[in-house]
Amino acid sequence: MADKMLALAKLQDGFLGIESVRNELGITVSYWRDLEAIKNWKYNTEHKIAREKGRELWYKTFKVRIAKVERDYEFESD
Repeated sequence: MADKMLALAKLQDGFLGIESVRNELGITVSYWRDLEAIKNWKYNTEHKIAREKGRELWYKTFKVRIAKVERDYEFESD
């Protein structure tokens, strides 16, 4: 389902990218142009169905956090 939702999100206006890590705890961060794009993704019919399945089948708990990224930089050593 995660792959299907990523493919669908990539088609949404305002989608900027995604980062995901799965170990003991799974964390996925999606990036959107603005609050309107986030709202449109939230109300996407296929995404709503996936969220409902997540509540019923896969997750005991989850958290949604909407935040604005003011700055992003990184360092990588050879």
